[in-house]
Amino acid sequence: MTATDPAKAASRPVPVSIDPSIAPPGTRNFRDAGGIPADQWHADQNGETLVPTHCCFCGVQCGMYLRVDKGGKVFGVEPRNHDINRMRLCPKGINAYQQVNHPDRLTAPLMRRSRDEEFKECSWDEALDFTVSEIRRIQEAHGNDAFGLLGGASLFSEKTYLVGKFARVALKTKHVDYNGRLCMVSAAGANKLAFGIDRAGNPFSDILLTDCLLIAGSNVGECFPVMTQYLWGARDRGASLIVVDPRETAIARTADIHVALKPGTDSAFFNAVLNVVIAEGLTDEAYIAAHTTGWDEVKKTVAEYPPSRSAEICGVPASQIVQVARVFAGAGKAMAWHARGIEHHSQGVENCLSVINLCVATGHIGKPGAGYGTITGQGNGQGGREHGQKSDMLPGGRSITNPEHRKQICQIWGIEESELPTAGTSMMEMVWQMQRKEIRGLIGICNNPFVSLPNYAVVKDGYDTAEFHAQFDFFLSETAANAHVVFPVTTWAEDEGVMANAEARVVKHNKAQEPPAGVRTDTWVICELARRLGAGKHFDFPGSREVFEELRVASAGTVNDYYGITYDRLDETGGIAWPCPSTEHPGTPRLFEDGRTYHPDGKIHMQVVEWHLPMDAYTEEFPLSLTTGRTVAHFLSGNQTRRLGALVEQTPRPWVEVHPSHGFRNGEPVRVVTRRGSEVFPALVTEAIRPDTVFIPYHWPVPTSANALTIDALDPRSKIPEYKVCAARIEAAERVDE
Repeated sequence: MTATDPAKAASRPVPVSIDPSIAPPGTRNFRDAGGIPADQWHADQNGETLVPTHCCFCGVQCGMYLRVDKGGKVFGVEPRNHDINRMRLCPKGINAYQQVNHPDRLTAPLMRRSRDEEFKECSWDEALDFTVSEIRRIQEAHGNDAFGLLGGASLFSEKTYLVGKFARVALKTKHVDYNGRLCMVSAAGANKLAFGIDRAGNPFSDILLTDCLLIAGSNVGECFPVMTQYLWGARDRGASLIVVDPRETAIARTADIHVALKPGTDSAFFNAVLNVVIAEGLTDEAYIAAHTTGWDEVKKTVAEYPPSRSAEICGVPASQIVQVARVFAGAGKAMAWHARGIEHHSQGVENCLSVINLCVATGHIGKPGAGYGTITGQGNGQGGREHGQKSDMLPGGRSITNPEHRKQICQIWGIEESELPTAGTSMMEMVWQMQRKEIRGLIGICNNPFVSLPNYAVVKDGYDTAEFHAQFDFFLSETAANAHVVFPVTTWAEDEGVMANAEARVVKHNKAQEPPAGVRTDTWVICELARRLGAGKHFDFPGSREVFEELRVASAGTVNDYYGITYDRLDETGGIAWPCPSTEHPGTPRLFEDGRTYHPDGKIHMQVVEWHLPMDAYTEEFPLSLTTGRTVAHFLSGNQTRRLGALVEQTPRPWVEVHPSHGFRNGEPVRVVTRRGSEVFPALVTEAIRPDTVFIPYHWPVPTSANALTIDALDPRSKIPEYKVCAARIEAAERVDE
């Protein structure tokens, strides 16, 4: 869009006034989105108990204390001097406790036999029996695989283990996946290809030791605020900071080099950086010769990406590509960390591999202050993908297509190998299958696809086409509101379990209060459904502890080995990094220190990466790139954070970031149009974004949903959606959507 004609300025629509006292989009039906803490609690110092636990939100997993009054109710939070966060909490962490006794909590099952009916509260027996009858009806008519299950990466690992087991043993379906498919799977695919293991290679503390830190596609200051302390610690030591991001984020503003490349061009950029490293003799040839395979093929490929070519593709100066190569390769110790910005692409796996190739070629792997890591978005984004709720995975990171792996798990589960289903499909593909009536029934646990999946119209159609849908949640999310049955389940503070943070450090969450009357744990609901489906003998788990003991056994001897991790050890140590094969083992905070990977040959398998255009083609009609992301005050689909008053006051609604060259003023209505539709947002005019790019945060539902506009194209290997780039245009509008 060109700059607006000054002569038309007088007829501009009035800019939007963002008033937190007026219910913002996505909060209209909530009972606390204003600023008064839920239930209008008042802190009482007398008889208070502090329960040590961890935050429920991002993959940093900050330690905290939940404050419990003498009546046994959570009413506040205190920072905890855990070595992950050292007394620091972000806005989300400070307010997380308000979910626990929030007036919007679901406290009884909801049921209806048709979406045309209103929900009615019902007994647990009614909800469970109706769900089981629908499962049986659909599977008897259309086969076991006509029913699916979608889990979540904010569940404790014990529950993610149960999700995978329940799908395959009780439902007997191959169709199980989870919302981590929208988060970490590109990084996981790259890690397994290169290293034979899926986790970050270094602990956060290694950042403090590095001489050069490269952050690619991660808005650390907003998405992982407490992790910022490690960046500042490295900077205080004199470390160089390189940030690769289309937007000048808070961290990018402080960087020595900010590469503001065009969305969807990451692998072209990193191939060119490696081209320069090779041309200037900055590779670590001894390390490459001793520890890698595939180097000759990689070197041949990156020769086709000189700085001049990639500069044109990426929209950055060729001299900046050379500068990044010299700074990173010339550092005594260098580290690279990345997140969704390079992973949410149809070439997400390749993007991650291109960063790995750079680290490996320069020898920056497996040393204090030198290595490669991926920053998980969800609280259990790491642990949630390790133990079986992913469509092609069994516990311990085993492959469901590997005959030996299948045999091992069937022995542990007490079933015949012929009973174990084969690999299923990914989360987005399951929605397409619902549209085609290949999947006719679904249970969802700990996810909100109506906000989090791309191309909302397709998602809504898929769910509406399904004959039956049940959802587990503690709030009535946008997705739960479309279901036939909603099971009210516990928050993280009402149960115990483990999560693995972005370092692959397993930490223990402790129960702080009893759940409200009428609420059950996810574990209880899964086991009760299994019992009514005739599989109860495989699900005799009174709680998380018993599940964790089976998980330990199921992971023993695998790459993802938890066998040496116990609840008692976690309480004593504050966290243990896997693999941990015995109770005497200290855990493995840093990988590859002996120069060996987890491939049978012990080598790093370097991979050829070719850049290709994003899936949504640019045209004269759609010349801009739309990219999406998170804000500091909200988390994922916003189902939790859009109910917490202080966070809503901080960030009441979404906006569209546009460059000043488009002629808008702050607050003016801007229509963003893609091939999926259009929505109108208030403008946030800033020079911190490229002129050819616009940005919308994605925590809100329609009609202010970024994911009503994004494309449901997938990476062919990881099946992650291409959230971070689609073709768009912008137009002046009369008023914003509400």
